[in-house]
Amino acid sequence: MFFKQKTYRHKLVAMGDSLAQGFKNGGIYRTDLSFPSILNRAMSPDHQMELPSFSAQAGIPINMEVLIRGLEEELGDEITLYNSVQAGHHIYSTLKRIKSYWEGQMISLKNEDQRDPYHNQAVWGFSISDSWLLNEKFCREYIRNNKTQYSVFSVLPDQAMYTTARLVLNPTFGSQYENHSQVDNLNELSDDGGIENLIACIGHNNVVGAVTKLKIEFSEESDLNAPYNERNCTVFRPEHFEQELRTLYDKLSRMNIKRVFVPTIPYVTIPPAIRGVNNDFSTPRDGYFDYYARFWIWDDDFDPKKHPHLTRDDAIKLDEIVDQYNHIIKVVADEFGFIVVPVARYVQAAARRRHLPETISPFPKGFIKALKKNPKTSFMVNELGEPTISTDYLKINEETGKIEKGGIFSLDGLHPSTIGYGLIANIYKMSMEKHGVRFEHEIDWDFVIENETLITDPPKLLHNLRLLLRFLAVGRQEKLMMFGKGVLQEMVEIFSPGPKVEQ
Repeated sequence: MFFKQKTYRHKLVAMGDSLAQGFKNGGIYRTDLSFPSILNRAMSPDHQMELPSFSAQAGIPINMEVLIRGLEEELGDEITLYNSVQAGHHIYSTLKRIKSYWEGQMISLKNEDQRDPYHNQAVWGFSISDSWLLNEKFCREYIRNNKTQYSVFSVLPDQAMYTTARLVLNPTFGSQYENHSQVDNLNELSDDGGIENLIACIGHNNVVGAVTKLKIEFSEESDLNAPYNERNCTVFRPEHFEQELRTLYDKLSRMNIKRVFVPTIPYVTIPPAIRGVNNDFSTPRDGYFDYYARFWIWDDDFDPKKHPHLTRDDAIKLDEIVDQYNHIIKVVADEFGFIVVPVARYVQAAARRRHLPETISPFPKGFIKALKKNPKTSFMVNELGEPTISTDYLKINEETGKIEKGGIFSLDGLHPSTIGYGLIANIYKMSMEKHGVRFEHEIDWDFVIENETLITDPPKLLHNLRLLLRFLAVGRQEKLMMFGKGVLQEMVEIFSPGPKVEQ
């Protein structure tokens, strides 16, 4: 590290990808519900964490929860053959308005009031090298050279990640910070009184493309140190992952930072963004299914000859690669004196049908107590005092209207819910306290649970999840009366660099 001093101006700073930014339900919306922000609430109350805002139009590129609630207000509790045209029109008009806003067609997006870098520098979609390669000028020119398209085949904001990056990296769109990357902005904060605690949460997008694209395409030398738009791989080879990680850690080690916290990466086969299917529809005995398909393709509809998928061997290979990533993270972090946060271990402990039994509990006592205390969630603690929340895709009991499965992941199947982010914040808090970070409060579980409205007030349209997902994915019937490409399909493509994903 550069040097140690007694006091640091910036108590908590975060950089990285969607997990640090607080992405959920298909978009970035309330950054105050990100896990760094939840952590900050437990620190000194006089520490203000400066955050970018994406609350306009319910976030970018899409907020599935808001979209579903809007459908419910328009149509009632059910999508039927009779109201599907109306539903399609509502979705298209809503998304067209959101698209126009975030592409700057309605008002200017710049924030003239934010002159200094935000404390949360995370941008969804970023891989390791993007943290020093992408700046606001690059993103602005990329958007300019890839013109906005309006059609039934493009209902989400074009270049949404680049728009998000511009608003995080250089919110005024002025010349002072136009060439600043995440790393450059961290340097700025480092020079401005130092950073006491930095969360460097990045690396997930070096492998997650295999899940969103349902293809394993390994990195080549040309993918190294290449910006997002120039990479064609979905999985970085471990040796390439290490090269980029060392580059980032070296840059961070030269700054005036007291502590750097880096997470291990959870298995990408755990989130319900892919649905595991066995040939005989049985439950897997060893944690792996025969196939992994899109989460909106039901088991009895799945056809391996028709639907894109990963195989059992692919899933095992991806888990092995993540194991190698985590070994690299631990070794390299130790070399630089960074602190490793065991996020992967706790996520695995929360997952069902995983490989080995865990001896740790992913659910802290304060969280369980808050679940029991809240009348909207008390049913989620069983007679043994164990929470029934899980890593499954969210499922509502059609008779009771209450959560039957899920709760840890949001509606995009890939990113945590607010509760999930609260649980991640708790993992960081435990590691941070072990290394001398002082917190004045516990995690505010009442705040976390109350702000997870999918749990406390689930939309009634989720009761028939199969029909809803089929509609949003655009099934055979809906193609004739709605628009050319499904909302879910476009959402998945956003997380997949290179060619478009298969239908």
